[in-house]
Amino acid sequence: MTVSALAEKLNQDLKTAMKAGDKMKTDTIRLLKAGLQKIIIDKQEKFTADDEISFLQNEVKRRKEAIEQYTKGGRKELADKESAELEIISLYMPQPLSEQELNEIIDQSIRDSGAQTQKDIGKVMSVLMPKVKGKADGKRVQELVKIKLSG
Repeated sequence: MTVSALAEKLNQDLKTAMKAGDKMKTDTIRLLKAGLQKIIIDKQEKFTADDEISFLQNEVKRRKEAIEQYTKGGRKELADKESAELEIISLYMPQPLSEQELNEIIDQSIRDSGAQTQKDIGKVMSVLMPKVKGKADGKRVQELVKIKLSG
C-alpha cells in the first residue's frame, strides 16, 4: 500500500504536536489521519494526490458548516473548537492562487475551451477546475468566468 505525502506529513506533525503537548493539534491530526487512511484503503492503488486535496476540501467544508450551525445555535464554545480545527486543517491545503494567477488561468481556459458566451460556462469550468482544485474557491471561480464571458 502506498503512503501518501499528506499521510507522511501528518505522521511527522502528530509526533511534533504530541511532544509539544498541543492537545487540539494532536486530536485534529489524529482525526485527519483516520479519515485519510479510510480513503487510502478504499481506493488502494487508485489513490491520487487529487484524492488528498478532495479529502482536505471536504474536511474544511465540514468545519465551516459546523461553525455556521453552532454560531446560529448560540454554541460559541463548539464553534470555537471547529474554528481551531479549521485553522489546523488549512495548514495542509495547497497555497491559494493569487487573484492575478487565477485570472490568468481563467483567461487561458476560456481560450482553450473556445468559449464565447455565458452558455459556454460548463465548457470552461470542465477545463478550468482540475487546474485550480484546492487552490481557489469554486464559487469564486465560477463568478469570475461568468463576468469574463458576459463582457
